[in-house]
Amino acid sequence: MKTITFTTEIQAPAEKVWEALWNEDTYKEWTKHFVPGSYYVSDWQIDGITRFLGPDGNGMVATITKLEKPYEVIFLHQGEIWDGIEKESIAEGAYEKYVLVESDGSTTLTVSVDVDEQYEAHMDEGFSKGLEEVKRIAEN
Repeated sequence: MKTITFTTEIQAPAEKVWEALWNEDTYKEWTKHFVPGSYYVSDWQIDGITRFLGPDGNGMVATITKLEKPYEVIFLHQGEIWDGIEKESIAEGAYEKYVLVESDGSTTLTVSVDVDEQYEAHMDEGFSKGLEEVKRIAEN
């Protein structure tokens, strides 16, 4: 497992960037670069449950370990969901971190993700293209 990091400068306040990341509709826009039709279900509670799902209902289950809206959220992946059943996976114990730092109306968004090397290229492409969508959404 290795950590890959993506950083982008967005000409918008942190609130607007957070909204672009986590609004149900805009989330679907930027995550289409991973799996078209992606969505999530979360209670937005520390130690609660967040499910990152594809249109077939399969995906990942995680918990939030840190939450400071609109500046930071850290997810700890706990397993996969296949056919409605939660199972352990190679991603168990992997972190996914979103940090937003605002300065003079501009926001630096940094995303760090722990990935197994076999998924690195997919995650690299998904986040590279996806964060461009986040930037476009937040700046408009």
